Amino acid sequence: MVASSTAGVADATAIAPRHLVLLVLMNLVWGLNLIASKIGVAQFPPILFTALRFGSLAIFLLPLLKIHRGQMSNLLLAAMLTGPAAFSLLFLGVFYAEDAATVAIASQMSVPISTLLSIWLLGETIRWRRTLGITLAFGGMVIISFDPRVFAYWEGLALVVASTFFGALGLIFVKRLHNIKALELQSWIAVAGGSTLMLLSLLFEQGQWQAIQSADWKAWTALAFTTLMSSLLAHTAWYYLVSKYPVTSLSPITLLSPLFGIFFGVTLLDDQLTTRMLLGGAVTLIGVFIVVMREKRLVDTGT
Repeated sequence: MVASSTAGVADATAIAPRHLVLLVLMNLVWGLNLIASKIGVAQFPPILFTALRFGSLAIFLLPLLKIHRGQMSNLLLAAMLTGPAAFSLLFLGVFYAEDAATVAIASQMSVPISTLLSIWLLGETIRWRRTLGITLAFGGMVIISFDPRVFAYWEGLALVVASTFFGALGLIFVKRLHNIKALELQSWIAVAGGSTLMLLSLLFEQGQWQAIQSADWKAWTALAFTTLMSSLLAHTAWYYLVSKYPVTSLSPITLLSPLFGIFFGVTLLDDQLTTRMLLGGAVTLIGVFIVVMREKRLVDTGT
């Protein structure tokens, strides 16, 4: 397990006010990150944009890169799945999807998919409440997908859901790691992601150099935001909070992230939300909330 162990965590799960503020700000950054990503992939090829993000992050985290003997296979799998695999699909999805708001909702499918992978790979059993939550989450996505506006870019939404699968699968390997600090893991994600994605961009995309030359300040600001504010600061804040509180106490509040994403998508990018999109989004988020709260109760009560 990454060294964000809950050893020394207080028995009480109430979040201190200053940490609650930090958690809300972190989700605000993640919500804005979808907007920045949408702006970035409008001027950069999406895989190149992802490669530049991880390459830039690697510059900051390269000094933390360390070999961990006996764990490198799990470490590299965790880095490749949670980094280049998940994020390249996410940014491809952002590129093809017209609305950042629907991307924000689809990205929450990581919660039910993580639970399903735990059943499949870890032998975990679930009862009717989490089954209901998972069913609602997927049902909400079906409602959204058949909206005529969304159906026109269903491939983008499918790519976002696929990215949550690879991210959730990567977390299975993250859980197998021991005594590896969070920023050390991020350094491997950055190095592996930057190099792998740059190669994929060269193989499958065109016009990279032209895009770099012609990108305006908005595109470069978007890249800086995703690198510094989202990857470096917000994720570091997340690992800091995980070191102090059980993840199950923090997870319900992370549902603010898609709400911020929807709000900024509508206000900053003029996303158009139809009745079916709103209904499907509500059903999905309710399902995710049920799964998260049920897992919190299981941890709190030990049942």
